[in-house]
Amino acid sequence: MQNLVTRFIKDESGATAIEYGLIAALISVALIAGARAIGTGLDDKFTAVSSAISGETVNTGE
Repeated sequence: MQNLVTRFIKDESGATAIEYGLIAALISVALIAGARAIGTGLDDKFTAVSSAISGETVNTGE
C-alpha cells in the first residue's frame, strides 16, 4: 500500500497535461484579443470606405 501511495505522489503526468491546457488557454485568449482588435479596425475602415462611396462624411477618429 505504501508503494502505491509513493508512486501516486511521484506521478507528474497529470501536471504536464494541465500545463499544456493552461498554455493552450492563454494562446486562445491572445488570439481572441488580437482578432477583436483587428476586427474593430477593419470595421472602421469599411465604414469609411462605404461612406466615401455613398458621399457621406463620417468622423472615424483618425
